[in-house]
Amino acid sequence: MNNLSQTAPAESAGRSKLAALNDWVAQVAALTQPDAIHWCDGSDAENAALVAKMEADGTLVRLNEQTHPNSWLHRSHPDDVARVEHLTFVCTPEQEDAGPNNHWMAPADGHAQMDALFAGCMKGRTMYVIPYCMGPIDSPLSRCGVEITDSAYVVANMRVMTRMGAPALARIEREGSFVKGLHSVGELDPNRRFIMHFPEELTIKSFGSGYGGNALLGKKCHALRIASHQAKAEGWLAEHMLILGLENPQGETHYIAAAFPSACGKTNLAMLIPPEGYRQDGWKVWTIGDDICWMRPGADGRLYAINPEAGFFGVAPGTSINSNPNALKTVAHDTIFTNVAVTADNQPWWEGLSEGKPVIDWRGNEYDSSKGPAAHPNSRFTVSAQQCPSYSPKAEDAQGVPISAIVFGGRRASLVPLVFEARDWTHGVLVGAAMGSETTAAATGAVGVMRRDPMAMKPFCGYNFADYFSHWLSFDKEGAKLPKIFHVNWFRKGDDGKFLWPGFGDNLRVLEWMIKRVKGEAAAQETPIGNLPSADDVNIAGIQLSDEANAKLFGFDHAGWRAEFESIGEYLQEYGPRMPQALHDEQQRIARSLDA
Repeated sequence: MNNLSQTAPAESAGRSKLAALNDWVAQVAALTQPDAIHWCDGSDAENAALVAKMEADGTLVRLNEQTHPNSWLHRSHPDDVARVEHLTFVCTPEQEDAGPNNHWMAPADGHAQMDALFAGCMKGRTMYVIPYCMGPIDSPLSRCGVEITDSAYVVANMRVMTRMGAPALARIEREGSFVKGLHSVGELDPNRRFIMHFPEELTIKSFGSGYGGNALLGKKCHALRIASHQAKAEGWLAEHMLILGLENPQGETHYIAAAFPSACGKTNLAMLIPPEGYRQDGWKVWTIGDDICWMRPGADGRLYAINPEAGFFGVAPGTSINSNPNALKTVAHDTIFTNVAVTADNQPWWEGLSEGKPVIDWRGNEYDSSKGPAAHPNSRFTVSAQQCPSYSPKAEDAQGVPISAIVFGGRRASLVPLVFEARDWTHGVLVGAAMGSETTAAATGAVGVMRRDPMAMKPFCGYNFADYFSHWLSFDKEGAKLPKIFHVNWFRKGDDGKFLWPGFGDNLRVLEWMIKRVKGEAAAQETPIGNLPSADDVNIAGIQLSDEANAKLFGFDHAGWRAEFESIGEYLQEYGPRMPQALHDEQQRIARSLDA
């Protein structure tokens, strides 16, 4: 690139408010010893120069311009394809503050270990300084950060995923505070790979990975691990949730926030297209966000939410014309694909697509089906949210959108019905806290193992889960008009191992029942685990459900739930004396009613 600058724009303009940022950049440069420093302004010209550089060195491969204009393929190192939870640490002064849900290291030890890795690591490289804003640039709910990285790929992705560049720098100057993120790909050595978070210092250090969740520090590291700590101190919530708007034929829109573990269908639900009959009646779904949700109580007592991200970093495999046609339209141009396969005419390809045939796999080798899938199971697309056909004009509203319902859900092949409603806020917090799901390819380790993943935040909560549950409970106070809380399970299976619910667009039928419950217009049966609809309470016109499906999707397995709540009780005990007594009491209340 020929437009690199050694001098910070803040210094050259003589703006003293950015002295802390300039000092930090100078300290990092002294430690990492880059050949050049470039302050990112987010401009089209800058991006074009970066892309040209990456095309020249092979970091990006241009895809078919006729079918996917302005789109590129990036191939990761084969050992660097997912989040590394076992190498991710939260560094608080007291280990108890990080909690048993996090790997902990003392801050001094964490800094020493990381700084030893960073020493001289950018020799021969350019150091990029990326000012960014998480959330609409003028929203009081938004928060800013600066990521320093030696990866042009990270710069290109952060430009899509955040509000990056000059406007963010101007807000940082106004506010004087920002999250500091330092990243280097290092040598991509799995034995020299760590992600450290220092919540009290609003600081992140990530070394040895170029993968999105480990390297795009605005995403999980800032918007969840650091932001959850900020949110607790400031009285809001930073959550691993999609946000969608459900508009009924009368033109009334209700907003829903929903938490699912990674690769469990958040993006599909966020971009849902109503079934044909619903579309004819005038139902619409609006996409606010597909992954992260920041919520704050408004003056009227309701929770208002923004999507802190500006783009989608979605899982490609399984994204198809059947599962998510809106996503396919979204990624038809101006998209960065990571670790997908390509066809003979250089189109991106992954498992689930009905058209095309892979010839080169995600590693860049000739495709051989005996050697595994063509696209990596956790291959991704990075694309601007504004390209989504269902993108909501309300997504940029500075005050956020009011949330009518909060939904928790995971992959459960058995026991858990299609949907149930929590009795009240405390019960809803327990439903979220006890949430279980079978693991997916989004994280390293075995796939298909059931684990507790509270609020889908197990890999992302930046402090002790017991304190996090207390924080959730604290929102139930006088004057609050809190959303109803629900739990869903799209993944219930029959005796033959096949899914019992059609899912995808038909999930709208369940969302409709939820909103009717919010408005007091739908029936439900009270059970110890919550309020369940019968098959007659959910509009299933036009879909065929077997007797087994009706029984398991809308039924209640008394013995199974008794065992489940015994397990939940043991799980809550794992967090020791910090676990709020209200959740113990709620678990015991339900357990007693199951025994009655």
